[in-house]
Amino acid sequence: MQIYEGTGLPVSVDWVESVARADCGSHVPIVLAGEAVPAGFPSPAEEYFEKTLDLNEHLVPRPEATFFVRVCGDSMIGAAIHHDDLLVVDRSRTPRSGDVIIACVDGEFTVKRLRKTATGLELAPENPEYPPVPLSEDTDFQVWGVVQHVIHKL
Repeated sequence: MQIYEGTGLPVSVDWVESVARADCGSHVPIVLAGEAVPAGFPSPAEEYFEKTLDLNEHLVPRPEATFFVRVCGDSMIGAAIHHDDLLVVDRSRTPRSGDVIIACVDGEFTVKRLRKTATGLELAPENPEYPPVPLSEDTDFQVWGVVQHVIHKL
């Protein structure tokens, strides 16, 4: 647990463990089943397969502005972001209140939900064990991108 400088409040920092640029130069098509599967999987009979799916097209619409980060920590578990998940982040999106963002706060990277409150902006965790981080004019704060997708193992 760290103490947020200037407030004395404990905060969880979901550290960004690694950062990688999106490389959409290679395409690996994956077979896509032609119908939705509410529970279970359809018979692997050939007539169920409609087309192929390129995950680059689905997850990375703007490769020049997209990067991936791996997360450490548990402050975003309520947003289904767990330790060791991979986040797909778009730097071209303008962050809005309610978005999950990658931010640099006082020189440290974190993933949190951006919230506008009556008193200003804050970075809100999605775990009740951690308090929000208020942002002031004195806070060294920079948004690095808006999280678009979370990839994690089951």
